[in-house]
Amino acid sequence: MVRRFFTERIAATMTENLPPGHPPVNDPKIGVLLLNLGTPEATDYWSVRRYLKEFLSDPRVIETPKWLWWPILNLVILSVRPQKSGHAYAQIWDKETNESPLKVITRNQALSLAQRMNGEGKVVVDFAMRYGEPSTAAKLEAMQKAGCQKILLVPLYPQYSATTTATANDKAFEALGKMRWQPAVRTMPAYFEDPKYIETLAASIKSGMEKLDFEPDLVITSYHGMPVEYLERGDPYHCQCFKTTRLVREHLGWADDKIMVTFQSRFGPTKWLEPYTDVTLGALPGKGVKKVAILAPAFSADCIETLEEISIQARETFLAAGGTDFAYIPCLNDSVEGMDMIENMVRRELSGWL
Repeated sequence: MVRRFFTERIAATMTENLPPGHPPVNDPKIGVLLLNLGTPEATDYWSVRRYLKEFLSDPRVIETPKWLWWPILNLVILSVRPQKSGHAYAQIWDKETNESPLKVITRNQALSLAQRMNGEGKVVVDFAMRYGEPSTAAKLEAMQKAGCQKILLVPLYPQYSATTTATANDKAFEALGKMRWQPAVRTMPAYFEDPKYIETLAASIKSGMEKLDFEPDLVITSYHGMPVEYLERGDPYHCQCFKTTRLVREHLGWADDKIMVTFQSRFGPTKWLEPYTDVTLGALPGKGVKKVAILAPAFSADCIETLEEISIQARETFLAAGGTDFAYIPCLNDSVEGMDMIENMVRRELSGWL
């Protein structure tokens, strides 16, 4: 209470005794902006096409030279891909809000964190998407106008990659570059080995398995893939994925062969990180592994890659190959435990500002 009193007193002195005609001055605030990948606004062809065009035009995501990639993207991919992706989105779309699960969950994460930070007084919490709406630029502008003189950017990606964390920060820096009065900015680092994250992820696996009516022969941690070429150029994502799973296994006290790493969502003809999730699931029943549980630790919120690609497509692949039992363990999402973890990391990164 004493700290909050002095904080409010200092803020008040900044707005008192202004000279006549001085523009209004907002009380100084601290902003916390959660950043996630993005989503189309609807499942129709044109909505999905707009989203895919922005996403696949990002040079952080597709490093192919523009002169080569542009005709492939615009003349081939954007002609056929939106319809296929739209069908996939339609299968997992939140009918109640008419939004994708990713947007619904990320919004709920921001609302939950805002309630948790309410006791600190001048903290504004919001969320933005790298691709689509709400845009990072719009949210940063709103925060700055609301008086946020310090902003913490929180990319919701446990493992760092230039294709996720870096491009989310890039978009924020691009918006900041157009501001006359820039706020001070911090970026939250990747948290792939954060003890609280490992503890929370391990607990979610244990809890998820306790709800099953079968004992999995194997637990699979399926991470979003990337071209091998990106790893060779120095992206640390691959190593961080393996370290997350190793730390979780050690935390649970499991043997090496109880849990494994795979990579999903490969795109195009180039070689991606292996082993591939779909190929692995198709081969496991032939090796005597008939019961699996799978989760996606690279995602902070359930989305098309988890709810459609894993929970629907991967399930069909495994059962068709002779598997008998398949379970998807959800992301941490806005669960109490997941939000405890996010709050813990945000408060740590705000050290010295609060």
